[in-house]
Amino acid sequence: EARDRAIEDAKKAGWPDDGIGLNNGGTGATAYGDAVAVYLAFAVDKAADYGSTICSWISGGQTMRNTFGRQAIPMVWDFAEANTLMTSTGSFISGVDQVVRVLNELPATGYGDSHQQDAAINYNFDLLISTDPPYYDNIGYADLSDFFYVWLRRSLRDIFPDIFATLLVPKEPELVATPYRHGSKEKAEQFFLEGMTRAIRNMAQNSHPAFPVTIYYAFKQSETKAKGTVSTGWETFLEAVKEAGFAVTGTWPMRTERAARSVGIGTNALASSIILVCRKRPADAPTISRKQFLRELEATLPEALEEMIGGSEGVSPIAPVDLAQAAIGPGMAAFSKYQAVLEADGTAMSVHNALILINKAIDEYFSKAESDMDSDTRFCVAWFLQYGFTAGPFGEANVLAQAKGTSVDGVARAGVLESGHGKVRLLKKEEYPADWDPATGQRLPVWEACHHLCRALGESETAAGTLLAKMANKGEPVRQLAYRLYTQCERKGWAEDARGYNELITAWPAILEIARQTGKSGEQMNLFE
Repeated sequence: EARDRAIEDAKKAGWPDDGIGLNNGGTGATAYGDAVAVYLAFAVDKAADYGSTICSWISGGQTMRNTFGRQAIPMVWDFAEANTLMTSTGSFISGVDQVVRVLNELPATGYGDSHQQDAAINYNFDLLISTDPPYYDNIGYADLSDFFYVWLRRSLRDIFPDIFATLLVPKEPELVATPYRHGSKEKAEQFFLEGMTRAIRNMAQNSHPAFPVTIYYAFKQSETKAKGTVSTGWETFLEAVKEAGFAVTGTWPMRTERAARSVGIGTNALASSIILVCRKRPADAPTISRKQFLRELEATLPEALEEMIGGSEGVSPIAPVDLAQAAIGPGMAAFSKYQAVLEADGTAMSVHNALILINKAIDEYFSKAESDMDSDTRFCVAWFLQYGFTAGPFGEANVLAQAKGTSVDGVARAGVLESGHGKVRLLKKEEYPADWDPATGQRLPVWEACHHLCRALGESETAAGTLLAKMANKGEPVRQLAYRLYTQCERKGWAEDARGYNELITAWPAILEIARQTGKSGEQMNLFE
């Protein structure tokens, strides 16, 4: 009815009526009515988003959270109910207002051309490609789309009969590893690998030779096993990239994720998408041995990691939460540029085994940095990896301390450890004294400096920067230690402990600048360079 009314109003306003709808490229009154109907259908969907029993209440903002606060339909114990017929949040009129605000901001003129096409089917173009592919089994977009599709279809199937020909969203071709569609986890993974390989091979064949292909990937699924750390999603995706004939020539994270998004609250969710920069691997690329590959990793990975965690002029260091994914890039660059890396038995090394070796090399980089630290810190790290901030037996701590060249009593005197009643426990950052001055301590382990900075950062960046200025020579070791501790916390699932180290590194450029401004000029200033 609204569409018919819009068409009649357009005719009265003098619009020509060619009778051709929006779906067929019309530009007259009929197409105008179709466009109005599309916008109103969006408003209906917006009302549905705020009209389900999945909507919850945001107490801090005294408002409703819509159904899709994230790309999933979660369980909620108590739901909030909007009045669709009023003008408040969640109403139909509120949805219309949101559509209008978008339209007011869109350009009135311009040109764009959009086509829907299966990326796994050859398209024979000379393209500049930058793409964000599906993330293995992370998000079931086709399933979730049904929530909106059923309402759009009721309103728009006469206008766009091709788009709304099916009762529900087509799901079989969707390139995700969903076990229930394919009968098993193994078959779903095979479907994803084959389809992704075809799609990326098309990119390799049809991309413009003068430009690299950039692929965004924000998938995080780490599995730590006896042999090392791997990631099923990354492993399968990178296997497709290599099989398609691409070589990874670079990676860097781009900050794409909102910190306040619901999936990021109380978790160590990725803050960035990782961009893989790929070029076609030369047809005559050589083959190397496993030993040569390890030698190349040892030569190139430390420098790449240092650039990532150290940042550069105008570039912030990579947050620890993103490092595991970003660091895969330099390792994969060394692996994917060769036709094959041969194992000792002559077989080609798989991406799975390459990732294990790359992650092992990353661990060795941070372990080496730890070995250069003081004995108290090395003891604290080893103890932390076993017990975290919970208590452990004194006898075990005493043996470990002696092995690290220190003593439990000595570490306790440093102010980082509580010892008594046959138990030993590392202090949490909240337990460190706020009036602490590094100049008054007899011994200052890097561990102590790191956790005092974490505590001070809880107050402000200024407090942390002022504190760092008083112990300038601890800056670099603290930064290395924070990365090391974050990595271990993440693998053990200690999200709350990991967050403090991630926040310290994220705020590091600001802390360092405040320390520079606060510190004395001359020799001490050079320690920050």
